[in-house]
Amino acid sequence: MSDLAAGFIQVGILLVALAVVYKPLGDYLARVFTSEKHLAIERGMYKLFRVKPDVEQRWPTYAMGVLGFSFVSVVLLYLLQRLQSVLPLSFGRGAVSPGMAFNTAVSFVTNTNWQSYVPESVLGDTVQMAGLTVQNFLSAAVGLAVAIALVRGFVRRQTDRLGNFWVDLTRGTIRVLLPMSALFALVLIALGVTQSLKSGVDVPSGQIALAPTASQEAIKELGTNGGGIFNANSAHPFENPNIWTNLIEIFLLLVIPVCLTRTFGTMVGNRKQGYVLVSVMGGIWAAVLAWVWLAETHPNGPAALLAGANLEGKEQRFGLSASSLFATSTTGTSTGAVNSMHDSFTGLGGGGPLLNILLGEVTPGGVGTGLYGILVVAIIAMFLAGLMVGRTPEYLGKKLGRREVTAAAISILAMPTVVLLGTGAALLMPDTSSALNNNGAHGLSELLYAYASAGNNNGSAFAGITVTSNWFQSTLGVAMLLGRFVPIVATLCLAGALAQQKRVPENEGTLPTTGPLFGSLLAGTIVLVAALTFIPALALGPFAEALA
Repeated sequence: MSDLAAGFIQVGILLVALAVVYKPLGDYLARVFTSEKHLAIERGMYKLFRVKPDVEQRWPTYAMGVLGFSFVSVVLLYLLQRLQSVLPLSFGRGAVSPGMAFNTAVSFVTNTNWQSYVPESVLGDTVQMAGLTVQNFLSAAVGLAVAIALVRGFVRRQTDRLGNFWVDLTRGTIRVLLPMSALFALVLIALGVTQSLKSGVDVPSGQIALAPTASQEAIKELGTNGGGIFNANSAHPFENPNIWTNLIEIFLLLVIPVCLTRTFGTMVGNRKQGYVLVSVMGGIWAAVLAWVWLAETHPNGPAALLAGANLEGKEQRFGLSASSLFATSTTGTSTGAVNSMHDSFTGLGGGGPLLNILLGEVTPGGVGTGLYGILVVAIIAMFLAGLMVGRTPEYLGKKLGRREVTAAAISILAMPTVVLLGTGAALLMPDTSSALNNNGAHGLSELLYAYASAGNNNGSAFAGITVTSNWFQSTLGVAMLLGRFVPIVATLCLAGALAQQKRVPENEGTLPTTGPLFGSLLAGTIVLVAALTFIPALALGPFAEALA
């Protein structure tokens, strides 16, 4: 079977699988966050941590819960790495350096999972499991909680309450992420992914590292985290041994962001609203996939032309099609896991994942972040439509005034500000050239990709850049923090403003938001914002390389 035919079959299987779970999982998520009942284990945790689960919070209190919890998580994960030498199952691996420990702690707490170290030689199993894996669950649950809080802002009327952050965090972890991860960890083990607490297996040439891989791999993809337990990430045969595990991992990183659109439609009482969002997400995802796939099968470099395709940096067990599918999905969901090296893609092929990141977390975005990201863009789209027709914009029965649009604008502008300022500052540093493996357009692409990945909480890398200096460890860490928490605070402020309003009835002047007109407006706004912001930088990087 040709690689092209295999690719179409894989895309077909993936879409069918997502369609099958779309309704049941989406409705289940809605029930999780609207139920008034608490599980016994949840009540025990609330009692232990002195949480009053039936007391709801205003948006500033909800935001302080997110920020305070994340701050404590960063501190604890930092200390775990610094104290690694005295922890069990450290396998003689010493304390992580301060700069790297800071970068890694911030990375996993912000759901970025950017890695500036070699996992199998730097971290032991205790830090991996008690530190990184725990944050894979909790950072995903934080994003899920923020998305649900924004949906409540649309649903509720004339109230200043958005729910309880601690309840949303607990339910997202216990009722959603833990059971799904446990199930798929067993599936991955059955298909050949390793699971061991040994440091490795001795062979004549040295030692082959082992790890509790399957349990990490399941939540790594399901929570749109992306940090590999091995340096080669999902290109490593222990993490991703065959085409079936590859397809399951792609399914895992897409399933919750896609199904959350159904949750949104169910909670607002109009499922067509969710169908429009998932159509826009899917349309952009398909367009980028076609772009990357076409670029990789039609290379313009002399070596690739002689080989008949661009196979550098790709695993032969996956080929071009599965590599393109994984690259598009992982950058579209803010996951950051890789089964091929994006740095080795063609100029246009590498530009596809980079643009996918720069579009924002909306195609379909990460767990929770994708839903609240596209809803924020929807508000901007309705604001633009209101300007064109000369009336106050509305969305889902809520007027979009100065406060709402300002919060949405801050949420959207935070990421481009971090990415462009970070890249520009790095270009001025005298040591940057030594950190890049390439000069010219490709070197700029490597640098832009690094700050785009950090600012968008994606975590994938172009692999041709060395970021172990204190400058990169610190600035990329700051980019992750600002790229994650400024939009979250702005989104919660938006949710609070929406919840305080009463519902405005539809009339003849209301723009319908359940049809192709609104879908086109929303997709156009997503592309327009990215085009106006990033086309100059992309023109100097991947586009210039492709034309050369």
